[in-house]
Amino acid sequence: MKNFALIGIGGYVAARHLRAIKETNNNLLVALDKFDSVGVIDSYFPNASFFVEFERFDRHIEKLRHKKHVNLDYVSICTPNYLHDSHIRMALRRGAHAICEKPLVLNPWNLDSLADIEKEYGKKVNTILQLRLHPSIIKLKEKIKKGPKDKIYDVDLTYLTSRGNWYYTSWKGDVAKSGGIASNIGIHFYDMLSWIFGEVKSNIVHLHTHDRASGYLEFEQARVRWFLSINENLLPKKIKEKGQRTYRSITVEGKEIEFSDGFFDLHTKSYENILNDNGFGLDDARQSIDIVHKIRNAEISPLQGDYHPLAKLAQANHPFKKL
Repeated sequence: MKNFALIGIGGYVAARHLRAIKETNNNLLVALDKFDSVGVIDSYFPNASFFVEFERFDRHIEKLRHKKHVNLDYVSICTPNYLHDSHIRMALRRGAHAICEKPLVLNPWNLDSLADIEKEYGKKVNTILQLRLHPSIIKLKEKIKKGPKDKIYDVDLTYLTSRGNWYYTSWKGDVAKSGGIASNIGIHFYDMLSWIFGEVKSNIVHLHTHDRASGYLEFEQARVRWFLSINENLLPKKIKEKGQRTYRSITVEGKEIEFSDGFFDLHTKSYENILNDNGFGLDDARQSIDIVHKIRNAEISPLQGDYHPLAKLAQANHPFKKL
């Protein structure tokens, strides 16, 4: 049984980490969040210590080690994106491996610094890239691998997930803290595309505002037109009529890849791999972080050549505003 700490237990994704720690038969010793509405902990680890101040949380870990000879094995990190780098460093300094939600960091050069700290403390930085464990995505990767090596596939990625006004008040609406819409809701798709189709050859951005982004990515084996949005007004009519607030579609050569189901236990599978020293590390995360960093800083290109069908509509129906 391994000992865990969890930072950011008040966040939405933290429950998946709690379940994963529980289902892999490990123990949560201590948790931290600046908000104290964390009753979810009772369903998993009611005896875990909880703190709302980082200083007291850190002191508690120190006291466990010195007074009770109890060491942390892992620190799970579910905090806002801009804090990941600092919290990963804290975990490694405390002699624990880190398990961090994506995006692992906001800037590619942060990965180089973390690699140095890994070596210094002899611990590993793991990240959650759960789409790589999804049965439908694994099947697609195997299909591409077995196909012609020189074939370039045409891919359309469309992801619209509605967010209310709270989003813009929270850290998610602050580009400096979240990295913007591509980092917030697109990072796992960019990782999945990188994993399947290889190295990036071209990264063009056609649209980028506070609530939508679109562009063109060319990989070794794919031409990808992508569109992301958190604005419910851009949802397809048929989705609105069903009362749904999310629309997700990936087509390869015009054929839909169905992966709506199969997400429930992916964090647990991720933890199983990590505990077996087979988790995804810094190098695995590098290309997707580089992609979103370039999207965030790119000049907007005109809508010509290959662009997503929704890009023109989204540009026409919204005042132009570059981040």
